[in-house]
Amino acid sequence: MNALLVDDDYFVVTALEKKIDWKALSIENIFTAYNVSQARDILQQHPVHILICDIEMPQGSGLELLAWIRQEEYSVQAIFLTNYADFNYAQKAIELQSFDYFLKPIEFDKLTLIIRKAVTKANEEQNIEKAIKEGFLWKKNQDKIVEHFWRKLITGKSFPSDPAVIARTIAEHNVSYQVSDTFLPILIKVFPYDGSLGKEDKDLFDYALLNVLYELFQSPYYSIETMLEYKDYNWIAMLKWDAPPELQRMEELCSSFIEKANRFLRCDACCNIAQASSLSSVHPVIRQLIHMNEEMINSRNRIFLLEQANYEEASYIPPNLMLLEELLDQANPAAFLEETSRYLHSLVNNQSMNASLLRLFRLDLVQLVYSFLKSREIQVHRLYTGTMNDQWFMQSLNSIEDMEKYLTYLVHTAMKYRDFAEQPKSVVEEVQQYISKHYGDELTRTSLAEIVFLNPDYLARLFKRETGISLGNYIIETRIGIAKQLLATTNMSVHTIAGKVGYSNYSYFSKLFKQETGCAPYEYRNLQQTNRQR
Repeated sequence: MNALLVDDDYFVVTALEKKIDWKALSIENIFTAYNVSQARDILQQHPVHILICDIEMPQGSGLELLAWIRQEEYSVQAIFLTNYADFNYAQKAIELQSFDYFLKPIEFDKLTLIIRKAVTKANEEQNIEKAIKEGFLWKKNQDKIVEHFWRKLITGKSFPSDPAVIARTIAEHNVSYQVSDTFLPILIKVFPYDGSLGKEDKDLFDYALLNVLYELFQSPYYSIETMLEYKDYNWIAMLKWDAPPELQRMEELCSSFIEKANRFLRCDACCNIAQASSLSSVHPVIRQLIHMNEEMINSRNRIFLLEQANYEEASYIPPNLMLLEELLDQANPAAFLEETSRYLHSLVNNQSMNASLLRLFRLDLVQLVYSFLKSREIQVHRLYTGTMNDQWFMQSLNSIEDMEKYLTYLVHTAMKYRDFAEQPKSVVEEVQQYISKHYGDELTRTSLAEIVFLNPDYLARLFKRETGISLGNYIIETRIGIAKQLLATTNMSVHTIAGKVGYSNYSYFSKLFKQETGCAPYEYRNLQQTNRQR
């Protein structure tokens, strides 16, 4: 397979030549060109399968080159490099069936993955052309038929158990299996790190993940029948054995996969290995494997065997809640989190942890922290409202590490706001700043309390104690002060000014204004104008 690099920048071409491991991508020959004319000459003289091309070049654009390639009906996978995130460029590239569109500066690791995908597609197109020429196009559909068979078996709630019915199902799907064939399911769960490819570009991450799995799980003793993602980041590999399965070998391969996932895919992983079984009994084994993955909460980067899973209903024994409450009162979040972590890992080590127990544990800890905050007049339901809280909460049952992250967020947020709430001056200043910026909005004791996540009655007492004036009177004074300034310095009507400072009822505004200043708004304006004329 051959690749052509086209860019008017010599250094870009040189970097692409040297920084990408082309041999590992099964590309034997690399051609280079510095303008569209040179690229055309190379395409006419040599078979090119992968094109990596700049868009903006002095003597013709990359889009013009790809249009010519399509006109000449060359089978080329084109990857564009550009400095500009221009929608028109991207749209034209899509119309010309480009493979991908990549912004500079070049991230070589990510570009390598894209090239690998392009190579795979180029190989697929070559195989299709070959199959068509040889009259064996049905081979292309065979993989899809096999995938459909296993997806129905893995995700379906039921599957026939009668050997005769299974035999008919095999015949209907036209797959080359026997009822007595031996299969070993492995469930692989991955946890992408924040900022990793798995979080930013899942399609590319999935492609890289499957590459690692297919490369690793190669053996003359079994074949990989399918790798299916039955829900996000949860995959099932079905291995068909021609010899008795080697469980120890599977554990070693899973261990190697976890190490590669950490290093190259930037994610954690767990592998759950089922028992080998015949096709006639593999469906219930898969259901048990999925159930174990859902119910058995374990640490990341470990391997678990279905045959060793403990499904006994364990009774929930809570952690030492009195000790945890004392640690919160002492403002010692580190000791609190250390104690909860010790408790969680002791349950895992004793194989006593499942999703039900973890939910009860989470409920206890949330109630403990919420009670701690409420005793300090903090409105917990407001403090923990938002996308971040929802995200940590939902992920907390995925693994022990996710629960520890959620507790860290929960406790540190509580400590941070406890510290803020215990500084009355800071609380009052924040409320005053908010009033000065939003004097025209509807301001109530309740709405202002929500700004600082405090109980409205508590905020009112705190404000009066710190300023010597009630919260309601402070709002009135602020608004009337702004109204006085507008009356003295602008030509706005009194009705307009009343609305601008938060009073839709003009009569009520005039009444308050007179109480505060001793005169009506229009009288105040006339007085100010008279004073300026003297």
